[in-house]
Amino acid sequence: MSGVQVIAGIILAAGASSRMGAPKALLKYRGETFLDRLIRIVGHVSRPVIAVLGYHADQIRAGIKGGAVFAINPNPERGQLSSLQTGLKELPPETEGFLFIPVDCPAVSEATVIRLANAFARRGPDTLFVIPRYGDKRGHPVFAARSIAEEILTLPPDAQARDVVHGHVDRTVYIDVNDPGILTDIDDPAAYRELAGSAVGNGAKDDILPHKANWKQTGDP
Repeated sequence: MSGVQVIAGIILAAGASSRMGAPKALLKYRGETFLDRLIRIVGHVSRPVIAVLGYHADQIRAGIKGGAVFAINPNPERGQLSSLQTGLKELPPETEGFLFIPVDCPAVSEATVIRLANAFARRGPDTLFVIPRYGDKRGHPVFAARSIAEEILTLPPDAQARDVVHGHVDRTVYIDVNDPGILTDIDDPAAYRELAGSAVGNGAKDDILPHKANWKQTGDP
């Protein structure tokens, strides 16, 4: 066992949501906003939970219940790597591992996150990543050892976090899960309607997509 005692959770929610027409963090899934749901689920296995905001930060903070430490990406137009780097700078000194997940991946199950956390806690000393896999596709959340934070923080702006992940395939444990939610990527209204429809089919009721007239566009490029 690795002896990990403190795992931080990082939720990436700084994007402009231009294709969606509304901040994705505030969309509803199973009666919760995407961000509230992920804060709750990630919070079962991590302290602190760090929500990285950028575009629409004030609107998002006002629209959720809380329970997270907020970090503001000053340059969200640089993409998801810049948001992850912003979150990693907020890791407490005692943190021995971290997980990260985009806010547009709200359908991952609580049981899956707990299973991944348990696998991460039991990992061997040479394992740097624990990543879920559904079929032959890898998804989120990604769990990583603290040492990976320094590698990601030194990446240039045009790089991606996957560059680091791919560099350590031989030190990665993949956990096969029966949870297609690890692959969810809600980028546009059609994808959201499909997700909301699946939730309704399972007995939940989600709000319809907010009308763009009610969307505060301050900060969009």
